[in-house]
Amino acid sequence: QVQLVESGGGLVQAGGSLRLSCARSGSIFSINAMNWYRQAPGKERELVAKINSGNTTNYAESVKGRFTISTNSAKNAVYLQMNSVKPEDTAVYYCNAIGSNRWGFTTSYWGQGTQVTVSS
Repeated sequence: QVQLVESGGGLVQAGGSLRLSCARSGSIFSINAMNWYRQAPGKERELVAKINSGNTTNYAESVKGRFTISTNSAKNAVYLQMNSVKPEDTAVYYCNAIGSNRWGFTTSYWGQGTQVTVSS
């Protein structure tokens, strides 16, 4: 049973920093990518940052230059360093992992989310 557990959310002032962590338990044969999504009230969930098995990263335009995604060598944890945060970064942040089994069947796993609130 794969579980993803986020931590590190909270209240931060605009211009400040926050570091989100996501710990994975349970085994996955192959990790394709690990991602951070966010969902603000009344809005759709959006991809914030992703890192693939080759450690290539991609970011939403709104967070480029401010957020950094990273993972450890075992790919059982993923982090999101959030700098120069803005009130519009306020959202529930979700950790997501895309994994494959030995037959190439992919599964998407989600954490329960962590609230980030940025005050102006």
